Amino acid sequence: MKPWKLRIGTGTAIGHRVEFYNFCMIEIGEMVLISQDCYLCTGTHDYTDPRMPLVTHPIKIEADSWLAAGVFVSPGVHIGRGAVVAARSVVTKDVPEWIVCGGQPCRAIKPRVLRETPYE
Repeated sequence: MKPWKLRIGTGTAIGHRVEFYNFCMIEIGEMVLISQDCYLCTGTHDYTDPRMPLVTHPIKIEADSWLAAGVFVSPGVHIGRGAVVAARSVVTKDVPEWIVCGGQPCRAIKPRVLRETPYE
């Protein structure tokens, strides 16, 4: 991990065994929940080149999002504000804001609609 290539917003929670493979920047917004065993990967290899050089792309996770247990996020992915990614999903493409998605590969399931809950 390269701590100088990691930005974590206020109020964000990072679960146990989360890995940041950050050869380039990973930006995580405010009030994000990244559950246990997630893997955020900014690096891959150019398999078309016999030397297999490292290729990197940043990851951005917007505020108020939740990555459930064991989510894998591929290089270059942008997860929109308020998105929820289901457990064990493999995210290879950008995720729109305020959407619930999941699967391998990850696909939109339904809009995320918040309900009003009184705090006591």
